[in-house]
Amino acid sequence: MRVVFMGTPVFAVPCLRALLKEQFQVAGVVTQPDRPKGRGQKYIPCAVKEEAVLHGLDIYQPSNLKDSEFIRLMEDLSPEVIVVVAYGRILPKAILDLPVRGCVNVHASLLPRYRGAAPIHRAIMNGEEITGITTMLINESLDSGDILLQEAVPIQKEDTVGTLHDRLALLGAKLLVKTLKLLEANDLKPVPQDHSKATYARIISSEDEVLNWNAPAGTIFNHVRGMDPWPGAKTALGDKLLKIWRVEAIDSDSLNEGSLPGQVVVSGSDGFVVQANPGLVDVKELQLQGGKRLPAVDFLRGHPVRTGTVLG
Repeated sequence: MRVVFMGTPVFAVPCLRALLKEQFQVAGVVTQPDRPKGRGQKYIPCAVKEEAVLHGLDIYQPSNLKDSEFIRLMEDLSPEVIVVVAYGRILPKAILDLPVRGCVNVHASLLPRYRGAAPIHRAIMNGEEITGITTMLINESLDSGDILLQEAVPIQKEDTVGTLHDRLALLGAKLLVKTLKLLEANDLKPVPQDHSKATYARIISSEDEVLNWNAPAGTIFNHVRGMDPWPGAKTALGDKLLKIWRVEAIDSDSLNEGSLPGQVVVSGSDGFVVQANPGLVDVKELQLQGGKRLPAVDFLRGHPVRTGTVLG
C-alpha cells in the first residue's frame, strides 16, 4: 500500500522502520517543525525526521495542517492509508477524508483506557499491572475511533516510563504491520470503543512532577518510576531542587510517631529513608540541582542528608 507516515518522537521511529522493512511504499513523512532546544536554542530535528533523512524520504513539516497548500500536497501524494504515530496534533477532517483506507493510529494503551497524550506515564503512575498497544481508525474526536487490533503487555514492578516506552514502541511497529496487511486483504473488521469505559491520560505538567510525601509509600514508588527518565520526580532539599529517580517502598499502616511526611527518618552512609503517609520510602538514586544523577551512596558522600531533614 501507498502510505503517508505522520509521527514525531522516538516512539514513532520503529513503526517507520517497520513500514520500510516490509516494503510498504512510503510516499512521504509528515512531522513537526524543528524546535529550538538546549541552552543555545538551536533548532533540532525530531527523531522521525532524522530517520526519514537516513532513508531519503520526502519530508514535510507544516505549521498548519488546515493550510490549503498542504492539503493539496497531501492530495497529490494519494495515500491509500495515512499512518499516525505520536504525531502530536489533531488531524482536520480534510486530511482524515483523504485516504481510501482511512487514517490508522498506533496508541500506547488498551483503548478506551488512557486516551490522550501521556498513556505510558499515567499507567505507571496509577500502578497499573497491564497495558498494551491499540491500532485504531482515527475520527475527529481524541483517540475514540474504532479499534482495529490490540495486544496487551504486563507492566513489571521494575518498569519505568523508559523501559515500558521502548517495549511498547517495538510492539507498536509489529502490530502496525499486521494491521496494514489485514486492511490490505480486506480481512479486518473495526470494533467501536465502549466510550463509557474511557479514561483520559492528560499531558504531564510541571505540577505532576512534584512528589507528594503525604501520599502512601506505594503511590510515591509508582510516581517516581512514572517520571523516569523524563521529566523526573522532584522535591526540594533546602533551597535546591532535588530529583528522585529510584526508590523502594516500605509499607506500613501508620506514620512513625513524631515524624512528618517528607521527613528523613533514617540516614546513613548507604542511603536514607523518608516518611510517607503511611509507609516509608527508601531513596536509592537522586540528583541535586546542577549535579549528576547518582546512587544514594555516592550522593551522600558530597551531600550529607541528616536525620530529621524535611524534603519538599
